[in-house]
Amino acid sequence: MNTTLRPAPTSLPATVNINAGAAKGAPALVRSQPQAPQEADVGVRQSVRPTPHIAPRRSQGNWDTRLQGDVASAQQARDYLNRVATQLESVKAALSAKLAGMKSGARDLEARARQLGATIASRSTQAGGSVDAQFAFSDGVPAQQRFRITGLDTGMLQAAAPLKLSFSVGGAGGPQLAAALEPEMTSVQIAARLDRTLAPVDVRAGLDGQGRIEFQTAEANWPLVRDSIAISGRGRVATETVAPDVHLADLGTGNADALRQNLREVVQALERVRRSQDAASAALNAATLRAAQSELSAEELAMTAQDFASTAASHDYESLLAITSALVGVSRERVLALLGMR
Repeated sequence: MNTTLRPAPTSLPATVNINAGAAKGAPALVRSQPQAPQEADVGVRQSVRPTPHIAPRRSQGNWDTRLQGDVASAQQARDYLNRVATQLESVKAALSAKLAGMKSGARDLEARARQLGATIASRSTQAGGSVDAQFAFSDGVPAQQRFRITGLDTGMLQAAAPLKLSFSVGGAGGPQLAAALEPEMTSVQIAARLDRTLAPVDVRAGLDGQGRIEFQTAEANWPLVRDSIAISGRGRVATETVAPDVHLADLGTGNADALRQNLREVVQALERVRRSQDAASAALNAATLRAAQSELSAEELAMTAQDFASTAASHDYESLLAITSALVGVSRERVLALLGMR
């Protein structure tokens, strides 16, 4: 009998098929959540590398990998909305005082309006990426940019049907971005067809309150989308952003009628901000609850600490590289801040 020990055969990595379906239907107003783009089958190949001497993590079932991002986003959004609400209240008071003929209102309004304008301009960098230009908070969904394609409307498309439109966005196109439109289709059906067509490239379509075709994409994608949309037969097309429903520029200028209109717009914006404050607070509370549920027990913490100590004591280069890479940017202040969240 041959008792020679032979190494077990190394299994080859399997091919992973990634298939994301297109969204169903178009919303009444462009407010549906973006979906993952449809991708071709991807063959996953992994190179063979020496296994580093890292102690196995013995307890990781309670970790929530998205928790930190969700907490940070909701916290930033709530802080930003609180600041906007406070400034809107100040502008509202100054407008009311100016309308009443008080000198203090005229003197304070310009400074308060300027401060509010600066805060609104900083939204994309200070609101955690989840508050849009309408002051709407979306939990887990990036802020969206609304826009239109110049010359693309339902009346023109219905008159030209039957019609097949092929889109290209940022170099991504091909047969999968083609929409076939039939003569009997309604405006809602046309918007739904365009929505399904463009969903793979994270562009959504729908109808606004006046029945016009309106698109949206994540604000982070907007610079690319803005300058790269092409339609078959027309080439590169022009786009225009959709202005927020509430206009908060030029506050305090004009006659009494203009001031009253400013006051109405500030009140409407304040109502929206209050609703978003409630939504952001609810999202933060939910994330805090998840944090409480995912906390490790004292025994699990001790085991994790021992695993880290064992890895740190190793002289293996790969282990030390993994540790030093993970600790880049970790400071005493950041650790204290995270501990303070408890």
